[in-house]
Amino acid sequence: MKRLLHATLLTTVLLQAQEIKSIKFDGLIHLSPDIAKEIIGMQIGEDIDIEKVDQAIKKLYAQKYFKDIWVTEERGVLTFHFTEKPVISQVELSGYGENKKDEILSQIGLKKGDIYDEEHIEKAKATLLGIVEQEGYFDTVVEVDTKPLKNGSIKIEFAVNKGENIIIEKLNLCGAKSFSKGDLESVMANKERDFMGWMWGLNDGKVKIDQLQYDAPRIRDFYMRHGYLDAQIDDPLLRVDFNRYSAILDYKIIEGPVYEVKDIKIVLEEPVIDVKILEEDLKLRKGEVFDIEQMRKDMENIKKKIADIGYAYVRVIPDFKKDPKNHKVVLNYMVIPGNKVYIKDVIITGNNRTLDRVIRREVYLAPGDTYSLTDIKDSKSSLMRTGYFESVVIDERRINDHEMELVVNVKETQTGNIMVGGGYGSYDGFIINASINDRNVFGSGIALGLSLDFSKHRSNFNFSITNPRVWDSDYSASINLFNSEYESYDYTQNKKGGSLTVGKKIARYWHSSVTYQYFTTELTGMDPAYPDFDLYDGKEFATSAITPAIRFNNTDDYYMPREGMIFSASSEFAGLGGDAKFNKNYLRFATYKGLEDYINYDLILRYKAQVGFIPWDQNLPVNEKFFMGGIRSVRGYQSGSISRKDENGYLLGGKYMFSNSVEASIPLIESAKMRLSFFFDYGMIGEDAFTDEKRAGTGVAIEWFSPMGPINLIFANPLMSKEGDQTSSFEFTMGTQF
Repeated sequence: MKRLLHATLLTTVLLQAQEIKSIKFDGLIHLSPDIAKEIIGMQIGEDIDIEKVDQAIKKLYAQKYFKDIWVTEERGVLTFHFTEKPVISQVELSGYGENKKDEILSQIGLKKGDIYDEEHIEKAKATLLGIVEQEGYFDTVVEVDTKPLKNGSIKIEFAVNKGENIIIEKLNLCGAKSFSKGDLESVMANKERDFMGWMWGLNDGKVKIDQLQYDAPRIRDFYMRHGYLDAQIDDPLLRVDFNRYSAILDYKIIEGPVYEVKDIKIVLEEPVIDVKILEEDLKLRKGEVFDIEQMRKDMENIKKKIADIGYAYVRVIPDFKKDPKNHKVVLNYMVIPGNKVYIKDVIITGNNRTLDRVIRREVYLAPGDTYSLTDIKDSKSSLMRTGYFESVVIDERRINDHEMELVVNVKETQTGNIMVGGGYGSYDGFIINASINDRNVFGSGIALGLSLDFSKHRSNFNFSITNPRVWDSDYSASINLFNSEYESYDYTQNKKGGSLTVGKKIARYWHSSVTYQYFTTELTGMDPAYPDFDLYDGKEFATSAITPAIRFNNTDDYYMPREGMIFSASSEFAGLGGDAKFNKNYLRFATYKGLEDYINYDLILRYKAQVGFIPWDQNLPVNEKFFMGGIRSVRGYQSGSISRKDENGYLLGGKYMFSNSVEASIPLIESAKMRLSFFFDYGMIGEDAFTDEKRAGTGVAIEWFSPMGPINLIFANPLMSKEGDQTSSFEFTMGTQF
């Protein structure tokens, strides 16, 4: 600035009584000359005025692009000279949040390409310090290191020296009589430190400053869920001892009485729907204790029913009429439907590979259709179930009171790969595989797979092609060809053949299909003591079968469902020619529930079960019977190793099989898209009943969305094992649903 004033004084004499003949700008980069002329407000032809020049310099300086500005004059030509501030080309962060650097830098308002400004840097430093302190770290120090680079730009590095956590040693909930401290702490972010609170699953007691303001409303909401409509919770008092980095947290609570629901009324501003339809599924009922959570669900249900008939902008407003004397409450829902809304257009964005028509066929609304909230939610789930997309967002753009546009914004995921690699299985040993597979070939939605696998006990060739929507219709078709050799525990199985499947989507979540398959099987290498050795060893027999099947799937994602259910049933009839004659039936079920909306933590619960039974057979090859063990039934045992055995220990298989598993999945490393799941498996198998053999297994699995696709690494421990069982402590899968 001194140079600026000095330059101004030097030019004062020269700028007296001169006419501006031209205005030039030297060293200008970030502003165009036209913009600069608008800023200075000076015109050619007017007299040079030193005050106007000073004001022009100040206006330009206010843009914060310039380190120095000075003006020279020669024969009426005014030249503004600039030394611009350097550009920030690198921003580094150390000591805190390195794995979410971009997110933090965006919060402090600093990024590559910004102009270096000391005031801006100091503001970013203060914001970063505030972010760290909001997480409960006190006496934190943030140092900023500035390094000029050879190209003239600047490198900024923020070094964070985190301070100490304040630990809540005592939580006082003064006035809380109806609920225990543990009950109320279950909804709070700031909790009293447990004994050995450093252990996983216990309360560490660390103060979370950013959450402190929300804990009082959370406590009141808890009371409102149990009928305490008059509950009052004062703002928290946090008493901190900075010498010990400990704190006492106090809340003053006035509980008040419990209210019961005296009556519930739904008032429609316009009679767009029968009120009785809205009352059918109300969770909150007359005579019950008032529960604000149930009230919210009822409001959402009312809104959904009206939005499903086209009223996209419906509002539901609750009104309480309390009777403090009798502790009763009348709840009125005022419903304002607004206008019926129609879809003007459906716009597809974000798809670099997947064809528009492949996306549109999964969207249940088209131009001209009446708006439906359920259709929008189901469209998102349907798109995620394809496995083509990492995320789907459907934005509702309001055009006017009667029309809107739907913008379907997709983020594509990797659907295919060419892979040459290997793996390890406890039974097969090292596995070498090569595969080409893609669930979305050229963005067409067609799935193609070609794989070769070799290991100590297995060689396999498989080719498949599937079109889930032939000519964008509700019909599907697939072809599968295979040739495999597998050395099981008691014999070697050579199997080759193929199948053809034709299916049809019969409802939004339902799909039916019929499969015809023909293959030949040869069993060799049997011990002469094996039961029915003469019947099987060295003999080739053909299987010709038709399998009708039906499947229900309303999950919200292909690989990692958080909501929904999958159910399928199939019945294989072998005997349409060939040698084998039997009927084999499968029932499979899986349900998924994400709890993040309930407990503010991304916990996913899963339950999976399958039942298989063969009610009749005339010629049932042993390899067509049921065998349990492995990834898809009871983990902790080698694949296919659980079945009935004879006195020599040979596996005989079974005609009845049941297995199920309970799983809990939690985040492990979010930046690497890695999760950790805990599981318990239990299964039964038998010849005439399910209960001949029973096994269980437990363990953990790492669920990883790797650059090669989904990988599941399983570490299992067998339970209920018997002498001679083939156990397995590690297995993995690729490209399958978690």
